[in-house]
Amino acid sequence: QVQLVESGGGLVQPGGSLRLSCAASRSIFSLSIMGWYRQVPGKERELVARITSGGRTIYADSVTGRFTISRDNAKNTVYLQMNSLKPEDTAVYYCNSYYGRDFWGQGTQVTVSS
Repeated sequence: QVQLVESGGGLVQPGGSLRLSCAASRSIFSLSIMGWYRQVPGKERELVARITSGGRTIYADSVTGRFTISRDNAKNTVYLQMNSLKPEDTAVYYCNSYYGRDFWGQGTQVTVSS
């Protein structure tokens, strides 16, 4: 079992920045593919960014150039740096870990509004 605990969400004005963190409980964190997804009411959960154990990253087109995913294997933590935030980035953001199966965090709310 893997426990994922997200933090760093909140309310920010358009154009602002936030950094999300996700701390994982399992020592095989370094072997896991880590990702951030987001979901708004009435829509399916969508991939925002993902990082492999080797550091390879992929991003949704809507966040490319604005968001950066990174990981610190020594701290079992993955980050999502979000810059130039837009109102359409408002969602609940979920941390995901994949190593044989998916594990999910509880989600953290990000609201972009003036």
